[in-house]
Amino acid sequence: MKKTIDSHQHVWQLTSHYFNWPTPDLQSIYRDFSPADIEPHLRDAGISGTILVQASPTMDETLDLLELAQHYPFILGVVGWIDMETEAAPDQIAELAANPYFCGIRPMIQTIDDIDWMLKKTIEPSFTVLKRLGLTFDALVFPKHLRNLNVLVERHPDLKIVIDHGAKPHIKDNIFEPWAAEIRMLANHPQVYCKLSGLVTEAGQEWSWEKMLPFVEHLFKCFGYQRIMWGSDYPVLNLVSHYQEWHELCRQYVKKLGSLVEEAVFGANAAEFYLGRQGSGVVA
Repeated sequence: MKKTIDSHQHVWQLTSHYFNWPTPDLQSIYRDFSPADIEPHLRDAGISGTILVQASPTMDETLDLLELAQHYPFILGVVGWIDMETEAAPDQIAELAANPYFCGIRPMIQTIDDIDWMLKKTIEPSFTVLKRLGLTFDALVFPKHLRNLNVLVERHPDLKIVIDHGAKPHIKDNIFEPWAAEIRMLANHPQVYCKLSGLVTEAGQEWSWEKMLPFVEHLFKCFGYQRIMWGSDYPVLNLVSHYQEWHELCRQYVKKLGSLVEEAVFGANAAEFYLGRQGSGVVA
């Protein structure tokens, strides 16, 4: 099997000046998480490398993540954050793109009050630069954002977009629609990928694979195995589960679909999406 990749992991340090989440009430994840914490999980699961994703809406964290990538060989790429509404945003994206580990950006749409934010004209120049440089856009959204996300996708058919955590469906309450219909609509656009990540958290403390299965099956039915990438969402998944459990559940499900599917979901799709501009050598 080719290089295997965890497409979605976080690190954070409570003493960082930009740290504001998680909060103390989330006891299982309210501590420092570093690459040294990640590495044993990757090794035990047979995962070759990881994509670090921003967790704080600040450029400083992005720079720190890029610095970590210089020192840990298993960090293959970084998804960062910039303030897309500033005039400087396009230039900042271009500057970050000079770093070979920089893959793209993730605005924290789920925390923005304005549900129409992603359609604002002020952020259009940032999308233009992302497309020109072959960078990616992580859509951190809830089901309520999917209609607007579809509009955004139609505006930018050549922008590489991945939906984080399957758009966080309401698995805990078993609410399948309209999430399912709107996911199907988005999947009609070939530039849109989706992460098989975060679903166990959305299923809540009383989660079960049986409860998640209809949502997982729907994602595969809509996107096909060619546009789904596995991610742990470590350490957030520690709120309800742990790395090895989530990895093994997903691995068992995907294995039943065949070795070609397993290779794509657990590595090749993430490599193509995030690391394509780094050259083909990273996926060998």
